[in-house]
Amino acid sequence: MRIKSVQAWWVQIPIETDRQHVSDFGRLRTFDAAIVRIETDDGLVGWGEGKNAAGSAGQYGTLCHLLNHEFGPALIGRNADDITFIWEDLYNGVRSQTAARQGHSMPELSRRGLTIAAISAIDIALWDIRGKAEGKPVWQLLGGRKADRLPAYASGGWADADGIGEQLLGYVEQGGFQAVKMRVGVMDGRPHISAERVRAARKALGPSVDIMVDAHGTYTVAEAKQFARMVEDCNLYWFEEPVVADDKPGMADLRSSCAIPIATGESEATRYAFRDLAVLRAADILQPDPAFCGGITEAMRIANLASAFNLRLAPHLWAGAPCFFAGLHICAAAPASVIVEYSLGANPMIHMLSSEKICVSDGMIAIPESPGLGLQINEEIIEKYARR
Repeated sequence: MRIKSVQAWWVQIPIETDRQHVSDFGRLRTFDAAIVRIETDDGLVGWGEGKNAAGSAGQYGTLCHLLNHEFGPALIGRNADDITFIWEDLYNGVRSQTAARQGHSMPELSRRGLTIAAISAIDIALWDIRGKAEGKPVWQLLGGRKADRLPAYASGGWADADGIGEQLLGYVEQGGFQAVKMRVGVMDGRPHISAERVRAARKALGPSVDIMVDAHGTYTVAEAKQFARMVEDCNLYWFEEPVVADDKPGMADLRSSCAIPIATGESEATRYAFRDLAVLRAADILQPDPAFCGGITEAMRIANLASAFNLRLAPHLWAGAPCFFAGLHICAAAPASVIVEYSLGANPMIHMLSSEKICVSDGMIAIPESPGLGLQINEEIIEKYARR
């Protein structure tokens, strides 16, 4: 089962004007991702995804070049089953053989960012291939699953104080969700405006629906504390990315002074960054993004960290179909996982790339049963929307 080809595309799918939303990332007019296809010499095909931005907030040309012209060619002829050691070899670069002999990582200087995004795409595709080769879903290869359906939360929430209640109630009605997430932070200008929106949401939803808030890392520590005090009676499920990911001590300071559970990690790559979050006691819920943190291999290592530190896992899955499906398998196989993110903002990269409909019923989402990721890619969509 040798790798025969690796091909990546910058896929850019337009979002209908009436479904576009505005946040601190600006107006999202397209949904972009690096989608990778890996084929073996016996005809098995795996699909993966790498990302370096949210929605249309970034450029993917460099990431695709890295996949197509540097990492991809280095994989030709390798055994597709060597998932862990392909990961380590790409991470350690020219010192990979020395690192293997010594038993510890010796990564190159560019060990994070686009490097890990590219490794993530490759890793997800290789797990897809292994599952198809063995005729098993990825969750089974990871040790089994906790359930065949898992709770999901509706992720969106950009409306102002007058409209946020109606928007979130629409989410609840659409899929029977018992948990919803709304955006706060610099998009509102001042913390008290975000707090007014949260209070309006709680009033509309009542006490039985969980509410998460996501600041996208835009508050200062002082602003995050101020906001948290203003919404302390709203019984929030978590406060996500309250401050910039680079300020882990600030995150820890906030967590120690705040009764709301802190969630973070979508901007973090590798188990090492999540180790630091855990050791600093900076978070209650870890949120690795499979298309950025290092793929399924690394996400499971992070899940083990969460378990070891008595934390919870809720992967960031505002992404395309390969990343989303990878997240379903991770959540199914990780004892520390608690809930699945399901985007209810316009996300054509999930729904148009998957040939089968993805939906939530009674607030629960089914875990795929088919071999590999269980994803049937619509290759016509890739052909239509790949940038040339």
